[in-house]
Amino acid sequence: MRGIAAASLLGAAALPALASGYPDKPIIMVVPYSAGGPTDVVARLLAVPMGASLGQNVLVENTVGAGGTIAPARVARSKPDGYTILIHHMGMATAPALYKKLPYDPLKDFEYIGQVLDVPMTLLSRKEFPANTFPELLDYVKKHQETVSMAHAGTGAVSQLCSMLFMHQTGVKLTTVPYKGAGPAMNDLMGGQVDLLCDQTTQTVPVIQDGKRAKVFGVTTPKRLSSLPNIPTLDEQGLKGFDVKVWHGMYASKGTPKEVIDKLNKALNAALVDDNVKKRIAELSSDLVPAEKATPESLQRHLEAEVARWGKVIRAAGVSAE
Repeated sequence: MRGIAAASLLGAAALPALASGYPDKPIIMVVPYSAGGPTDVVARLLAVPMGASLGQNVLVENTVGAGGTIAPARVARSKPDGYTILIHHMGMATAPALYKKLPYDPLKDFEYIGQVLDVPMTLLSRKEFPANTFPELLDYVKKHQETVSMAHAGTGAVSQLCSMLFMHQTGVKLTTVPYKGAGPAMNDLMGGQVDLLCDQTTQTVPVIQDGKRAKVFGVTTPKRLSSLPNIPTLDEQGLKGFDVKVWHGMYASKGTPKEVIDKLNKALNAALVDDNVKKRIAELSSDLVPAEKATPESLQRHLEAEVARWGKVIRAAGVSAE
């Protein structure tokens, strides 16, 4: 981490003269997860209006692996010039507790651009799963927990955290099946290779609305979703206090000039009020953050609080990625 900071400071010294002309080439937005997954969907929605605002293409690049930690490490080590940025979900906050040796420090190796959106999650099963209601699901998994499988998008993914919380609150221990991203996990659920999956609405809403490829048992937020009013929450069905939603933020490497961060933040805010982005995010039952949260200061405060919150949860559960 010292090496990252030193490299960032060295690079930053040569950047002020370049910041006024920023950007004069395409910008890479790095996504820690596979193409087609929830974070990738959000990134590609934002990339077009952000590019229009900046006057340069914003190209989405999926850098997967190591539970979503390779991408942040890559951005942390990148030249602090604003041409390589990161969009990441709450995995930025959970990684310090999951990994003993992170190749970056989420709180020290980045500049903050702003919060982006909050995404609820839903609990799904394969279409032919024996249960049809949540009470039936609970009864079945308690009686057959040794044979029930639950997919997740890899170590540190939010779907893993959701599955951990589900098993903790129901008192069952299921066979968890890690995938390299949410897209492959969803494909195997719909194909009947795994039984359960808790994942973000950016990926699950189209499957739920289709109604032919999976079953839905509830949403993970305390209140029902306006776009899925007939789907009850897990909280109201007996899992009191069950609340998991996914927040996303945007980052640049430490030492990126403030003038560049300001331009990126302005472009992010322009994207958050883009009509197409608002329409698509609403269709996916997600909530774009208000302007007061789409700031560097708000993201920094939120990340610091979430690192503390999830650190306690993960350490108490004794979960480690190593």
